[in-house]
Amino acid sequence: MIKIYTDGSCIGNPGNGGWAAIIIDDKKKIQLKGSKKDTTNNQMELLAPIKALKKIPKGSDVQIFTDSKYVKSGITEWIHNWKKNGWKTASKQPVKNKELWHELDIMTKDFEIKWSWVKSHSTNKLNNEVDLIAREAANL
Repeated sequence: MIKIYTDGSCIGNPGNGGWAAIIIDDKKKIQLKGSKKDTTNNQMELLAPIKALKKIPKGSDVQIFTDSKYVKSGITEWIHNWKKNGWKTASKQPVKNKELWHELDIMTKDFEIKWSWVKSHSTNKLNNEVDLIAREAANL
């Protein structure tokens, strides 16, 4: 199983953002990162798993670790009702970051994914590492 740790960061919200992912496959560790101007933390949190999934073989068994409840709840729970309701929230508002949610939703169909939430800034070494990389990317 491939393990992926993801994180996003933003200096200001909106502001300069960074995303990062650490992919662990057969004891091989790959780091990915990127940055964007005038973005939000949630957009960076969503970009991290999207970019990571693009780097691994389709059909892979994957476990994605995120400290974003927005990402984990969004992709495993909320998205089903958003699609049924024409990409509207329960309060009938348009879903924010719809394009990124749509892209992530389509990509997840190519993998067997287990989504795992981890507490940020705690004892998870790889979550702390990916957080640092995302913060560094936001500062570029």
